[in-house]
Amino acid sequence: MQLLWPTPLLRRSLPGHAAVNTELVEMFTRDRAANGGQDTSMYSSSDDILQRLSCLALSELFAFVSSSVFEIAQAMNAPIWQASGAGKLQLEIVGAWYQIQNGFGFHDIHNHGNCSWSGVYYVQLDEPSVRAAHPQLGALNGVTRFYGHQLGLLGGAHMDMGNAYLQASSFDAVPEAGTLMVFPSWLSHKAMPYDGISERIIVSFNAQVHGQRGDQAFRHGFH
Repeated sequence: MQLLWPTPLLRRSLPGHAAVNTELVEMFTRDRAANGGQDTSMYSSSDDILQRLSCLALSELFAFVSSSVFEIAQAMNAPIWQASGAGKLQLEIVGAWYQIQNGFGFHDIHNHGNCSWSGVYYVQLDEPSVRAAHPQLGALNGVTRFYGHQLGLLGGAHMDMGNAYLQASSFDAVPEAGTLMVFPSWLSHKAMPYDGISERIIVSFNAQVHGQRGDQAFRHGFH
């Protein structure tokens, strides 16, 4: 028996994230005010914050992001990279933005195009015990929910005990300040509704990995 086509997720915590997050919160709050986004439950910046904004904390965060993306990409691709003679690999962040969420704001199911890896870094939100004690939202308050490949096949499908495993079609990543989640860009996900004392502030990004000799791993042909 083989279990095929795994979906990798990487979860890492940024060392010394408290100081980094404090600086990011101040910068993002100023930027949102400058762009008139204070009066919304879900504010998303443009995806060019690495070009528009500059501070030591942002540089430190994306050094951590880059090493994390390369870690998961290498874990999944190392044999292919070696066999293809890709040469030196270069990672490129092709888009990065922040979101500020509160008052039951949410981001519905979506995935990311034009990249191979995406991620979310949690800058600020309520402490876990406070967040999960919300009277309406409970433990789902502000989690990032990932959806499995089979989600689109479940509507109207026959279920018996032989395919009960398919019903586990989502995974909830518990959000904690200082934590980074990296995932394949095609993986559908959702920011669940959030309501808290502190605003939920996250940084998202899209990344590509290119080989020194280009991105063609194998010769064209039929087998």
